[in-house]
Amino acid sequence: MLLNSMKVVSFCHVLQGPACTQYLGDMGANIIKVEPLGGERSRRWAGADMGGASGLYLSAFRNKRLFAADLKSPEGREVILSLIEQADVVVENFRHGVMARLGLSYEDIKKRKPDIIYASGTGWGNAGPMLARESQDLIIQARTGLMSATGHRHGEAKAVGSAVIDQHAGALLAMGIVAAYVKKLTTGEGGRVESSLFTAGLDLQTEPLTVYMSVRPGAQTMNRDPHLATWYHHAPYGVYQLKDGEMAVSTNPVEKLAEALDSPELRELQRLDPYKDRDHIAATFAKVMSTKTYQEAAAGFDKLAIWYGPVHDFDDVAEDPQAAAMEVFRPEDINGRKVVLVNHPIRYDGKVPPLRIKGLNIGEHTREILAEHGYSGEAIDDLIARKIVGSPA
Repeated sequence: MLLNSMKVVSFCHVLQGPACTQYLGDMGANIIKVEPLGGERSRRWAGADMGGASGLYLSAFRNKRLFAADLKSPEGREVILSLIEQADVVVENFRHGVMARLGLSYEDIKKRKPDIIYASGTGWGNAGPMLARESQDLIIQARTGLMSATGHRHGEAKAVGSAVIDQHAGALLAMGIVAAYVKKLTTGEGGRVESSLFTAGLDLQTEPLTVYMSVRPGAQTMNRDPHLATWYHHAPYGVYQLKDGEMAVSTNPVEKLAEALDSPELRELQRLDPYKDRDHIAATFAKVMSTKTYQEAAAGFDKLAIWYGPVHDFDDVAEDPQAAAMEVFRPEDINGRKVVLVNHPIRYDGKVPPLRIKGLNIGEHTREILAEHGYSGEAIDDLIARKIVGSPA
């Protein structure tokens, strides 16, 4: 694989950091995931039974070896530093200041490993008044304006139905680590990489923020017909109800839509401005679409190359032939239970990266990792007996 020479020690929990290291692990990096002796908190996240593991944990557990240690003990910290001395990258996504209190800050580690790449995935970044506050995807959706822009009226915010910011932040952090690793391979120098949920939430909205910050039209511009997906696209960009389902329709000239649907009502709107008059156009288009079946609308749209698509629920996605062709889902056995995982999103030479490691039990690979780093069997047994490190019985 692409990154099989990269060695990473991860102090990551919940989703942002684990997503980052899963991307790296899928690309071949050797990931050592360090957890407290009781395991990281995503293991205890509420949700359906997934073979004894939470859905949150299983969404980002792939291709990592598991190491458990008492990070608060000086001896446990020394063991961890011995692992880091043979690594290229340290990744952490604790709140600002936590790693410093553990004696594992960038400055601490750089003294032992001058060429380390130290990557931090924080909530709020490395400056500003919010550093000490907890953060979480939903909170960042609210703070960055994403909720407000998703709602159809100002003051009626609506959350996105997934932890999109956590996932995006993890991908950005992985991208930054790969860039720093290329630099290290060419110059021998390490460095600091920092990503945050806050900046990731804003980065997700680059197009609308560029428009809004340049024009500053005022919050009332968010108010729009409920069929319209965004405040900054021309009508009819949005979702419309048909007799037998829903259809997403992108930006298309009203005259083409009128011809495709053979609609006198839409022909009367051809001279209207598709942005200034977006609500009137959307409402009229919705009325016309409600009289059509999906196939009737699709037949007219296909003739004129109009952009559209069906609105699927997750049951539809499970049976989608495109998802099957792209090998999006991976059924796996997790402690005797069938669980369906979502594969790595990129294909390399046309193939999905393999699932090399299913790390499930706290400290599952502690013995193996310590042995690789020069610890004798007796020394490992002693560390486990004194609960400096953890390993399954």
